[in-house]
Amino acid sequence: MQMFHRKNGAEQPYWAAGPFKVRLPFVHYRWEVAEMVQALIMFVVSLAMIPLLEKYLGVPYDVALAYVVVCGIGFMLPALLGVPLVPGWITPGIPVVLLFLSDFEPGPESIQALFALQFLVFLIFLVLGLTGMGNKLVQWIPRSMKGGIIIGAGIAALMGEIEAGGRLAETPISLILGGLVCLYLMFSLSFKGFVESNPIARKIANYGMVPGMVVAILVGFATGEYNVPDVQWGITQPAFGELWNYLPFTVGFPSADVFLLAVPTAVIAYIIAFGDIIVGKSLMDRVDHLRKDEDIDSSIDRVHLVTAIRNGMHAFFAPYPGLAGPIWTAVTATMAERYKYGRNAMDSIYSGGGTFWITGFIALFILPLVSFFQPVLPIALSLTLLLTGYICLMVGLEQLENNTERGIAGTMGVVLAVYGAGWGLATGAVLYLLIERSKVLGFTPDPEAPGIRAAEEH
Repeated sequence: MQMFHRKNGAEQPYWAAGPFKVRLPFVHYRWEVAEMVQALIMFVVSLAMIPLLEKYLGVPYDVALAYVVVCGIGFMLPALLGVPLVPGWITPGIPVVLLFLSDFEPGPESIQALFALQFLVFLIFLVLGLTGMGNKLVQWIPRSMKGGIIIGAGIAALMGEIEAGGRLAETPISLILGGLVCLYLMFSLSFKGFVESNPIARKIANYGMVPGMVVAILVGFATGEYNVPDVQWGITQPAFGELWNYLPFTVGFPSADVFLLAVPTAVIAYIIAFGDIIVGKSLMDRVDHLRKDEDIDSSIDRVHLVTAIRNGMHAFFAPYPGLAGPIWTAVTATMAERYKYGRNAMDSIYSGGGTFWITGFIALFILPLVSFFQPVLPIALSLTLLLTGYICLMVGLEQLENNTERGIAGTMGVVLAVYGAGWGLATGAVLYLLIERSKVLGFTPDPEAPGIRAAEEH
C-alpha cells in the first residue's frame, strides 16, 4: 500500500529535510483503517474550539470554522515532519488561557492579546528547540511549583465545567454519563483487567474517548439536552475571505504591555506542554521496546521545532485559545496500545498518527458530519476538559514527594485557578522560597531539628 517499505528493525523510510524527516501517506507509510474510523468521530473535538472562538474572540461561526481548518493543517505537520506523537492542544492550559483572555474585550483587543500569548509560546518552543535547553529549563523549576501549575490547570478545567451556570449544570445527564463511561474505559482498574482477557473489551479500549463521547451525544439527543441535528449535505464553506478581518494584520498588533501581561501564561503553557512531551516520549519508548521491527526516533528537539512552527502559524493566521500542543494524550495512548499488537495491527507508528489527522482534516469539509455534530460541540469540549482536569490532578499529585511540596502546590494551584497565571506563579515562588528552601538570606537551618526532620520524612 506504500512505495517504500521498512526493513525489519529499521526506521520507517523518510526524505531527509534538515532537522525534519518527511513522510507521506501511500509513499512512506500505509493507510490505517482503524485510525481513519476513530478520526471520523474524534475530529469533533477540534470543532469544539468554535464556541470558545465565538465567545472570547468575537469571531462568527464561519470564520471560526476557518480558524479550525488552519489548526487542522497544523495537526498534520508532526507526522509529516517526523514526530511520532498525535498532536493536539495544550489542553490543560486552556482554562489558564481563558482566564488571561477574560481581562480583554472580545474582538480586536482579545485577538491582539491572544496573538501576543501565542507568539511568545512560539518563541519559547523555537529557542529551546534550536538550543536543546528545554530539558534544563523544566528541571530548574521546583517540583512543588510544577505540581502546582498542573494541579491549578486541573482545578480550573473542572471549575469551568461544574460551577453554577457551567455546562454540567445545563446538561447534567449527558455529561455525567458520558464522563463516567470515559473515566471507566480509560482509567478503571477493573476494566483494565477485563481488557486482558476479553478481545471485545480490548477493541473498545482502543478507541479511547470515542465510546464515552458517543454515549454522551446519544443521551443528549434522547433527553432533549441537545437539539437533534439538522443534517445537511455537501461541503462546508469556511469563511476564508472574512478571516483576514480577524487577524492581527487587520486588527493591529499588541503593545509591549500586552506582551508583558502574557508572559506568565506563556511560561505556564510551555511547562504544561513539556510535561506532555515527557508523557509522549515515555509512551513511545515503551512501545519501541515492545516492537523490535521498527526503530522510533522520538527526538525532543524535533518535537519542539514542529510545535514552534504550529504556534507561529496560529499566531499570525488563527490565534487559538487551545494553543498548539505536542500531544493529544488520550489518542496517542490508544494508538500506542493498538501499535503494540504488531505490524499487522499497525504497520508504523507514523501510519497511525498520519492517518488519524489527515482523516480529521478531510472530515472538516464533510458537511453531513460537521452539521451532525454542530449542536453537540459543547459535549466534546466539556468531556475533554473534564478528563483533562482528572488527569492533571492525578499527574500533578504524582509530582510531589512530601507534605511541604503538597501544601505549596495545592495553595499555588488554587490561586492559579482563581486569579490567573501571574498570581499563581508569584504565590508558588514566594511559598517555595519561604517554606521549602533550606537556605534563605544566608541562614541554613539544622537538618536534624525535629520539625525539619519530620517534614522531610513526610
